Amino acid sequence: MNHWLIMPIVLPAVLGPLLIMLGCIDHVLARILSLAGCVALIAISVGLLQQADSGPQTYALSAWVAPFGILLVLDRLSAVMLVLTAVLATVVLLYAMAGWDRRGRHFHALYQFQLMGINGAFLTGDFFNLFVFFEILLIASYGLMVHGGGADRLRAGVQYVIVNLVGSTLFLIAVGLIYSVTGTLNMADLALKVPQVSSDDLALLQVGALLLLLVFGVKAALVPVHFWLPDTYAQAPAPTAALFAILTKVGAYCILRLYVLAFGAQAGASAWLAQEWLLPAAMVSLTLGLVGVLAAKRLGQLASFSVIGSMGTVLTAIALFTPTATAAALYYMLHSTLAAAALFLLTDLVRERRGHHSDALTVAPVFAHRSLLAAAFFVAAIAMAGLPPLSGFLGKLLILQSAWPTPYAFDVYLAVLATALLGIIGFVRAGSTLFWKSTAQQGRIEAEGVSHSVLPWVAVGLLLSGIVALTVGAGGVHDYLSQTAQQLYQPQLYINAVLFPQGGQ
Repeated sequence: MNHWLIMPIVLPAVLGPLLIMLGCIDHVLARILSLAGCVALIAISVGLLQQADSGPQTYALSAWVAPFGILLVLDRLSAVMLVLTAVLATVVLLYAMAGWDRRGRHFHALYQFQLMGINGAFLTGDFFNLFVFFEILLIASYGLMVHGGGADRLRAGVQYVIVNLVGSTLFLIAVGLIYSVTGTLNMADLALKVPQVSSDDLALLQVGALLLLLVFGVKAALVPVHFWLPDTYAQAPAPTAALFAILTKVGAYCILRLYVLAFGAQAGASAWLAQEWLLPAAMVSLTLGLVGVLAAKRLGQLASFSVIGSMGTVLTAIALFTPTATAAALYYMLHSTLAAAALFLLTDLVRERRGHHSDALTVAPVFAHRSLLAAAFFVAAIAMAGLPPLSGFLGKLLILQSAWPTPYAFDVYLAVLATALLGIIGFVRAGSTLFWKSTAQQGRIEAEGVSHSVLPWVAVGLLLSGIVALTVGAGGVHDYLSQTAQQLYQPQLYINAVLFPQGGQ
């Protein structure tokens, strides 16, 4: 049994309680231990990424066999998401260590519990434990959301809690409906049971599956259940908002996992159940997100709406449910996670230097490090808007290419290209207002409390360098993601690894 497979969950689970105690005794040691844990997660995740090349692997806790035991499953898709999470978490933690982690209690412990929940969601092989890991990451995210206090942050945090509690309730109802007609919560076993569901129970099964789509849509900020995200992300502490860039991807991952494995081509009357609902909702999300970018009055709002737009782009590609479109979606998912995180961190750097003007998209006097921030924003804006030559442009090009052979080509082309223009205008307006027009003002803002640490600049630089690396290495990355998509669309490999590990069938 490959014991490394459980380490992305066990490591943060052990570090969390330890950091609760250390945080009250030695803050420097807590920082070192938290950062060491994130770096270790990168090493472990890269090792698992290499192991996933040999096919799906399983880890049965307490040696209980599927479909009855608690099972973790590693394949290329989950390994890619683990690596993305570990890299993002490490970079964002560097930013937080410049001072954000000391603005509230138990930041590092909550951070590790958040990683535990995210990694568990990517590795679990059954719905019961998916619900458990969802709750772990959500409870931790509640604490991180209100870290540092403030009335606006608390209000946004309460909204975030309420929406996710409703989502959790719907999750339980959906899983109950599916279990009532299939008798299983194991994802691989469900893939075998769905085609066997009788016509009398088909309606219950499909209602449960569509309710799950709604739940995952809440996590992915999919229209019409996206309304919680703009205010939540805009009000969240900068490191929290940057880390939250991966939370929406958890929803996209779950949609890919479930609706290809259990409700894909082999699902009989329920085959590709999600497509007719997911595709229009994704294109509306893309449009609404970029309209929000154009209409945003604050840089934090612009970054938040760009997340909705990027998720609309990702889910539009996923909704085509072809290997080539999924590979393009995964590439764009990697890109958009790094770009969104960079935007949230840049928003915080601008906010603390503009005094009472904060991140409002209004003309203000010149502020500290304006030129450097303008250059970083220029790169991040190009990336998020999807302009050449960076990976955002390549990702959208791959999505358009994958849509061409499908019946939805015209709709996808129209949505992606039209909204790209809105995004360009929105980012140009924001950049010119914040950085270019400020030169016409007399005087200079000398904001108090500006951090002199180099860590925030290192963090932003690493995220932007990651985007450049995705661009330079696009060929190799896309080849790997194409193989990942091909593995995903061969569900029998996953099923055999889970249910028939000894080679029987």
